[in-house]
Amino acid sequence: MLGLMQDQPLLISSLLEFAESHHGDAEIVSRRVEGDIHRYTWADVASRARQVANALDGEDLLFSDRVATLAWNGYRHLELYYGVSGSGRVLHTINPRLHPDQIAWIANHAEDQILCFDLSFLPLVQAVHARCPTIRKWVALCDADRLPLDSGVPHLVSYEAWMGTQPTDYAWPGFDENSASSMCYTSGTTGNPKAALYSHRSTLLHAYAACLPDVMCLSARDAVLPVVPMFHVNAWGLPYSAALVGAKIVFPGPALDGKSVFELIESEKVTFAAGVPTVWQMLLGHAQANDLKFSTLTRTVIGGSACPPAMIHAFQEKYGVEVLHAWGMTEMSPLGTLCTLKNKHLDLPLEAQTAIRMKQGRAIFGVDMKIVDGNGNALPWDGKAYGDLLVKGPWVVKEYFKGEGGDPLILDAQQRGWFPTGDVATIDADGYLQITDRSKDVIKSGGEWISSIDIENIAVAHPAVAMAACVGVFHPKWDERPIVVIVKKPNAEVTRDELLQFYEGKTAKWQIPDDVVFMDAIPIGATGKILKTKLREQLKDYRLPGA
Repeated sequence: MLGLMQDQPLLISSLLEFAESHHGDAEIVSRRVEGDIHRYTWADVASRARQVANALDGEDLLFSDRVATLAWNGYRHLELYYGVSGSGRVLHTINPRLHPDQIAWIANHAEDQILCFDLSFLPLVQAVHARCPTIRKWVALCDADRLPLDSGVPHLVSYEAWMGTQPTDYAWPGFDENSASSMCYTSGTTGNPKAALYSHRSTLLHAYAACLPDVMCLSARDAVLPVVPMFHVNAWGLPYSAALVGAKIVFPGPALDGKSVFELIESEKVTFAAGVPTVWQMLLGHAQANDLKFSTLTRTVIGGSACPPAMIHAFQEKYGVEVLHAWGMTEMSPLGTLCTLKNKHLDLPLEAQTAIRMKQGRAIFGVDMKIVDGNGNALPWDGKAYGDLLVKGPWVVKEYFKGEGGDPLILDAQQRGWFPTGDVATIDADGYLQITDRSKDVIKSGGEWISSIDIENIAVAHPAVAMAACVGVFHPKWDERPIVVIVKKPNAEVTRDELLQFYEGKTAKWQIPDDVVFMDAIPIGATGKILKTKLREQLKDYRLPGA
């Protein structure tokens, strides 16, 4: 016997229709590439997204054809999020921080038909357009009078000229909710990138989950600032979750420096923000240097890479901003866990609560996880045993686009159906996940594992350290020993011996790094993560003292 409920497919267009009908006057605020502030509403987004859909129909695009973007966080990008996916095509957000060769490869692999880009990325487009034969239309996200006269890109059109004359009426089509909605390529460190292909169903389930009180706790009372880029795993799903609850959205555009982000938070009364640690480091640096306080910001989600404890302390103790530590992956849409306290933790001392908040958090309903040893055997949830982290769920990929990289779910018969994250982790008795390292970054010294993340977190707690990265180097006796690479804060001084002494009492003696290497900069990847592969290449001639 089946239930007698209406069969309504979960489609992205339904999010926009709901936002228009029930929260049509909620604001969408964008700092544009041109530098000014643009304002309109969810009702305006819906109207213009329908114009985008009509423009796509006019290009004779087929169902599931790909439409690419090279764009910052802004209102036109938001219109493409809904107009492309809602009309049955696939939104392909390309990371503009990638090398032109990678961008050309990705666009060709995806077989993109149209590419829409912010004018600040015109040099990228000029570098790749001749190498992208499947793209038949290039659209600059600007007004007609802003279109460069000599762009070097044949038949370039402005976004407003392309979609602005289209009718605002459009009947969103109905189709299978499992149809592809958007795609995002991983910034893999080896080989070519691989694409996660999201569905309408997975996107809506993810949007629902993100709004839960124990996750992001979003509501119509929030003003949401997605500093995490819209080209990075759909801005962690925030453009969809905000529509689902009718929240105000504030887009920072290309201005991601500490001063610009702080001013936007204050002027638009932002209550919730999301981003990676490198951006928040700039924001905190600006606030601390100018003795500033936040008047409305109450919580921030920090993910993308492990958040240093010193950053959590600064946000919560100095500024009264609750840090929601999160973990996820491109292959997970991206949310996997988020850290909030349970009822039984509320009476714990502050120090004990903070120790819990340092972890990556508990699984969200819809995500199942386990840790296994090298033989695939499940390990206990005791907060001590650590192993390879596996996940599964309705917004976790089952395979990559075009089968790149083989089937990631088939490790062996025992683990079939589980996605290997590449992370090494522990899980405690309350279900709190703690990432101890990437499997390729964990340091194995004398048969014991050392977490590079722990080493880095201690280093960045030193007042003279701006950034730290820990890698393992060859040792004739122990196989591998940790060293820590340091970038000092401007005008700050710290010696090798002072920093190594700083580790004493904070970790076991055998885990203290054997050396400190000072650099002017640590290589950062396209998504804000430290590129340890590149760092190891830079250190290829390094030898431990006395080794």
